[in-house]
Amino acid sequence: MAEPIRALVTGAAGQIAYSLLYSIAKGDVFGKDQPVVLLLLDITPMLPVLEGVVMELQDCALPLLREVIPTDKEDVAFKDLDAAILVGSMPRREGMERKDLLKANVAIFKSQGEALEKYAKKTVKVLVVGNPANTNCLIAAKSAPSIPKENFSCLTRLDHNRACSQVAIRCGISANGVKNMIIWGNHSSTQYPDVHHCKVNVQGKDVTAFDAVKDDAWLKGDFISTVQQRGAAVIKARKLSSAMSAAKAICDHMRDIWIGTSEGEFVSMGVYSTGNPYGVPEDLIYSFPISIKDKSWKIVEGLAINDFSKAKMDATAAELVEERDTAVSFLDCPFQSRIA
Repeated sequence: MAEPIRALVTGAAGQIAYSLLYSIAKGDVFGKDQPVVLLLLDITPMLPVLEGVVMELQDCALPLLREVIPTDKEDVAFKDLDAAILVGSMPRREGMERKDLLKANVAIFKSQGEALEKYAKKTVKVLVVGNPANTNCLIAAKSAPSIPKENFSCLTRLDHNRACSQVAIRCGISANGVKNMIIWGNHSSTQYPDVHHCKVNVQGKDVTAFDAVKDDAWLKGDFISTVQQRGAAVIKARKLSSAMSAAKAICDHMRDIWIGTSEGEFVSMGVYSTGNPYGVPEDLIYSFPISIKDKSWKIVEGLAINDFSKAKMDATAAELVEERDTAVSFLDCPFQSRIA
């Protein structure tokens, strides 16, 4: 059997991690013959809760789970990592300005980027989930200069899965009959779910989303707004943010990085924009259509972009540029007084 890989989950006492850890430990992400050591990082007050999570993982008696290490110390959590899933972040509180949210998260992800730089393997694959995920990912990458920027990505797979599911429900088919959906841009309400290159399998034949759905107004209107606002709709209904679906999307994202995408298919993930073929500004983490082979991703090239799509891609890019510029302005600030 292979040597165990070391995988970190931060915010490990939280609800997303609770839905995520079992799937990682039983082999859904890194493979059914790949042993894993799980490192679980959370803040000191959450350590008693984390001990309960450790007990449950032990009680699952999973053959691939070699060790579970709960900690509140970055030097322990980030040591010799093969994979890091950064779920923990400062949530937006009532009355909190977006600028203050960015400021608090810059402090967190600067510190975690520096810990990756200092302790993790240079080959580590880093997935940022904690919001604002794109900009948090960029700050972590900038804080770990010796780890290739290509090793960092942020989660837009939840948006991708939501979009695929909406089309599948509309067509009365299984969700795996919808391929090559694209989420462009930010994991926010400006994201652009794009069906123009999507294939839908109807009665054994691949057709375009427009031919399958037969309702262009819906695809260019309510479909887009439903996906953009889905996270808020879940919070309104549950009084809690998405956890089960977020955990599933994290598994999908990391599994594709580890195992690769199928020939001719692509998925959505937030990656480093520099050198992209779609005119997106450089030095952003922006969601693109991605294919993956041998743990390396490539932006899918040559997709035709119409004026409708270009306007929406530009709008979400503009939001990311503003977020980046605000966040980067905090990078050189002393943070102690701002994380209370």
